Amino acid sequence: MAWPRNSEDTEITTEMRADWQARFGASDAALGFEITDDFQRFNQKNDIFTRGFWDEDVASDDTAAFFDSYREAPEARRGQGFTQKDFALRNASWIISDLISNRGGEMGLREGFQSAIRDDTPVASAQVPIDDPAAQTAEIKHLAKLFGADIVGITEIDERWHYATRVDTRDMSEAPNDLPEGMTHVIVMGHSMDFDLVETYPSALAGASTGREYSHEAAICIQLAAYIRGLGYEATASMNDTALVIPYAIKAGLGEYGRNQMVLTPEFGPRVRFSKIFTSLPLVADVPKPLGLTRYCQSCTICADACPPKALPWGAPDMGPASPSTIKGVKKWSANCEKCFGYWAKIRTDCAICMRVCPFNRTYERWQDRLWYRLATGRFRGLAKRWADRAGVRPRLKPGDWWGFRS
Repeated sequence: MAWPRNSEDTEITTEMRADWQARFGASDAALGFEITDDFQRFNQKNDIFTRGFWDEDVASDDTAAFFDSYREAPEARRGQGFTQKDFALRNASWIISDLISNRGGEMGLREGFQSAIRDDTPVASAQVPIDDPAAQTAEIKHLAKLFGADIVGITEIDERWHYATRVDTRDMSEAPNDLPEGMTHVIVMGHSMDFDLVETYPSALAGASTGREYSHEAAICIQLAAYIRGLGYEATASMNDTALVIPYAIKAGLGEYGRNQMVLTPEFGPRVRFSKIFTSLPLVADVPKPLGLTRYCQSCTICADACPPKALPWGAPDMGPASPSTIKGVKKWSANCEKCFGYWAKIRTDCAICMRVCPFNRTYERWQDRLWYRLATGRFRGLAKRWADRAGVRPRLKPGDWWGFRS
């Protein structure tokens, strides 16, 4: 399945825009997507992490050291959370994801990141007949959770969010971003991050919460895709590759967009990683409903206030900064990606302070938290905000205390 790319010889045409408006206009409005005539599909080459390999405006000694720290035994740094032990746990948490992403390097692939995960099993020659797509959808969601997904949603293919081109990792050049013919739906799966580890951000230790879920989701989406191919239908497992997952997660009804650039979910707030499967299996798309999380974000700036490099916006959604790493033609909250990644590179690990301090980052085990959520997402969000402001941001869990807690 090859869609037109944004290039000198293949532009998004008026007819394509009209087709997209006819197919997605109503759902865009319902979901709060505001897309202008300046919209351009995103080139994966301009992802801030990919730019770290080729763009001199992003690449630096710090950037190189950041990437190297995930592959080599890094030098311990001062302070809790950055010891050799912390880096060792973080890197160990990534190892299964790394085994997948390292496949196909001789072909310019980095599976799950710069290219889709290659099929490990063929599509069965005989198809299992699907007489009831709704029942099949329920079954797929059940099996996704059996394999380990925490939340699951279904939506239809929407090519606007697919990368115009992917990246050939041998020379960082643009390459076709194609899928097998006949893909109709996307299965979006959410994987919750460990609450206690997230509480230690920013630290190398906290990075284990990210790596753990990438390793989990690699296994989960590969397993579910293999099952679908065993039924005789196409299924391509995907993590950060092929398409932007945030709009797909929102379209699948799993959450709403937050000021911190993350999908806010009712179950876990922003503490979620997402994977996806593109498939030809007959399914029924979910119909998302307003959740009220984005409305709370409109008057909350806790994440922006807490951001060390001041990379998050304080104001209303807009068309974003003039950066190659900002998608064109979408009105939304947009980070200064260069500042954000620059801070990551400086501390040699991912920073998710904006995730940790988000008022929706709760376990919801206490009745007080469940009550707060109901207030925050309903008519009394102002009361919830005053409650959250009065309580203040939870203090960061000291990494040394985390190790002591676990022992």
